[in-house]
Amino acid sequence: MAQLSARRIALAALRRWRREKRFADSVISEFLANAKLTQSDRAFALELFYGVLRNLTLLDFWISCLRASRVEVDLREVLRLGLYQLFFLKTAPHATVYETVELAPKRQRAVINGVLRNAARRRDELLTRGDAQPLFVRTSHPQFLVERWQRHFGAKAADELCRWNNLPSPVYGRVNRLKIDREKFLQQYPESRPLVRNAEFVELDGLPENALNYGHCYVQDPSTVITCQLLDPKPTEKILDACAAPGGKAAYVAQLMKNRGTIVACDRDPERLQILKNNMARLGARIVQSLHHDWTHGYLPKELVSIAPFDRVLVDAPCSNTGVMRRRVDVRWRLRPGDLLRMPDEQFEITRSAISLLKPGGVLVYSTCSLEPEENEQLVERLLNKFPRMRLADEKFCLPFRDHFDGAFAARLINTCQF
Repeated sequence: MAQLSARRIALAALRRWRREKRFADSVISEFLANAKLTQSDRAFALELFYGVLRNLTLLDFWISCLRASRVEVDLREVLRLGLYQLFFLKTAPHATVYETVELAPKRQRAVINGVLRNAARRRDELLTRGDAQPLFVRTSHPQFLVERWQRHFGAKAADELCRWNNLPSPVYGRVNRLKIDREKFLQQYPESRPLVRNAEFVELDGLPENALNYGHCYVQDPSTVITCQLLDPKPTEKILDACAAPGGKAAYVAQLMKNRGTIVACDRDPERLQILKNNMARLGARIVQSLHHDWTHGYLPKELVSIAPFDRVLVDAPCSNTGVMRRRVDVRWRLRPGDLLRMPDEQFEITRSAISLLKPGGVLVYSTCSLEPEENEQLVERLLNKFPRMRLADEKFCLPFRDHFDGAFAARLINTCQF
């Protein structure tokens, strides 16, 4: 592995992602962890891997323009890499052709050489033809998702959303005031840039290893704070975070509570729960207790029942992730129309169980990083119909094409049942 070039790592990662159907982030991280690459080569491997994933449909359209006969899948992946370099990175054609041909076995090299040289000659024509394709082709999104967004948000917003999803993701960090105040953070890490619209966050050029290791900041998108703001936790209260891992919101809630009170952070994935524990220790969120629990199993563990009722409950539900496609590049290729029928039932079941632990007069916040009404406002309406004692107090949306952060939804519900 240590001898592989950035291009070979990107190609190997793309093939593993296709064959094993694992999350893209874990696939490329595993390859890079075992490779001895310079920082620039690591960045190049990431650019190739994620760039091809973001543009699969358009790259395949160009391949169909260049080669009428069937293209076997291993050859197609090599051609995608070459075309991405030619058309997106604008790498010199001779370098692109030579380096891409070198990636392939001898039996494929003549085909790759011919296709890429033809693509270089026809570059302007192919770009123009790509621009004339429907939105789902030219921005490489599933057609069913694009059509949903066009119906829900309108044609202009859907176009902006698809383009947004194909942009590189900025790195934002929330300053952890349990460990350091904002002014000192900015002095200690001068490469960070404060956000005008949200004083809790800074923008960073990369992952700030020292700041992360010392617990001075936590990498998350500013859109995530709307959930915690609607929860509005107070010191000394008892808070339930029902789907907490990896812990970004739990840590922020602990900060808002000034580390006074109790937060029970649940998750059904033991590995992610361990990550949460590690994050809480590093961030100094001492009031967070972790608990392994799957809300869909239909029972409540005695550890939760003994602490209940809770003053506030946060249900940051598993969802389609359509609001964070810019960061989770392969989500678009995982989603199927049926997922948006299945997931609301799971979200409802989780929230239904959590509501039973909320005290009279208490607050429940339901949130997702989805843009889909079935998972958001329609789910809230379903909850209100099932639990007439719950009252909707507020709803907030963060829309990428409007707010220029990740997509998010949060609803604040109040238990009007009297003591």
